[in-house]
Amino acid sequence: MRNLYKAFRDLIPEAPLQTGTVIAVDGPIYTVQLPGGPQLQARGNAAVGQQVFVRDGVIEGEAPSITLVSFVV
Repeated sequence: MRNLYKAFRDLIPEAPLQTGTVIAVDGPIYTVQLPGGPQLQARGNAAVGQQVFVRDGVIEGEAPSITLVSFVV
């Protein structure tokens, strides 16, 4: 017999993993600025100025500090 719950969960896409910089901390809530300017609120543990990985409103860990380069063709 097929697991209907698993079939339903397979229809829902996973939240994307994003990187950003922590720009503010207010208690347990961290404000993370994504490349390009948008900001989001997340829970977790990080320091202001730190690059982090964020998924679905949760800081998952420290991200490498790299420079974003874009090429225009």
